[in-house]
Amino acid sequence: MLNSSLEFLANGLLDLSWWQILLFTLVMTHITIIGVTVYLHRCQAHRALELHPAVSHFFRFWLWMTTGMLTGQWAAIHRKHHAKCETEEDPHSPQTRGIWKVLLEGAELYRSEAKNEETMRKFSHGTPNDWMERNVYTRYPILGISIMMVIDVALFGFVGLSVWAVQMIWIPFWAAGVVNGLAHWWGYRNFNSSDASTNIFPLGILIGGEELHNNHHTYATSAKLSNKWYEFDIGWMYIRIMSAFKLAKVKKIAPTPRLLTAKRVLDHDTLQAVLSNRYEVMARYGKALKRAYRQELSKLKEGGSADKYQLMRGARKWAHKEEAGLDEPQRQQLPALFSDNHKLRTYIELRQDLAAMWDRSNASREQLLAQLQDWCHRAEQSGIKALQDFASRLRRYA
Repeated sequence: MLNSSLEFLANGLLDLSWWQILLFTLVMTHITIIGVTVYLHRCQAHRALELHPAVSHFFRFWLWMTTGMLTGQWAAIHRKHHAKCETEEDPHSPQTRGIWKVLLEGAELYRSEAKNEETMRKFSHGTPNDWMERNVYTRYPILGISIMMVIDVALFGFVGLSVWAVQMIWIPFWAAGVVNGLAHWWGYRNFNSSDASTNIFPLGILIGGEELHNNHHTYATSAKLSNKWYEFDIGWMYIRIMSAFKLAKVKKIAPTPRLLTAKRVLDHDTLQAVLSNRYEVMARYGKALKRAYRQELSKLKEGGSADKYQLMRGARKWAHKEEAGLDEPQRQQLPALFSDNHKLRTYIELRQDLAAMWDRSNASREQLLAQLQDWCHRAEQSGIKALQDFASRLRRYA
């Protein structure tokens, strides 16, 4: 009897090899990641899709068992993050709290904000508040992860404690730490959003697609986080599979530019298409400005003022960005960078006028259409081929 008990404690009910236990752990944590990105993030926090009630409750139960997180708390904290992004009120911005604080103590920041009653009251609207939520999940938040520990030990013996420990740290590290921290600190950006969000890696596999964080902050209500042809969002893959079985219904995804024959006289369809794709328009314009800046820098290097070359060289990483995203010392340098360069000054002036169109909420559609037509005409008359090509592309939006 004693030997049987010791054997059970050592091997558990399944008596699996180490690689089988590792595979089991990875599958379990992957389901948890999908629960966070598809259910908590895209469905509950942003309403980008609807899930079948059975699927929604499965994820609620699974996350209660494997993380102890509550739907209303998670959605409220994430919504506040978007509403107060990169400010002192942001629950977990590395720009205000420091990268190491968020990366290593993201779970503590989450728990601290979860105690903020104002955050819960203001941002948790529309999340589940049924009998199970009130009387089981909210009342006994530790019960689920305790049951999970018992199950892991029963299945794998003492090694089950290690399996359980991995399950417990998986979301605090990858979601609360890496996504909330690293994805607002380091990576590449497809869009010049007003926050510091970045895409960590173009293949969103390990964190369910959350690696594509700059895309998400640009199109927060999109159910699909990938945007470029080389990006892959595994969370979107699961959504498409569930949609095929009528278990999910996508409500919104980011717009994709549709180009037709260029129009000499723009119409309201063109205006609507340009406005809908404004983030893509401004990102493309930023790349054109960056190329022009590099060309002018090369000319200065070959034969120009050494002081001006050093000034422009020092600003090459940020000079192409929109002024709203620059800090005060950088803004003060802008006049010196572009004052004596007609080409770059033209780029900057036209970018300011183009960006201003998005902020003119009081302008009528006729006024906006006239402004867009005038902008294209000025770009075509600038004598700068890249701007002429850009205006020609705008005329093709449909």
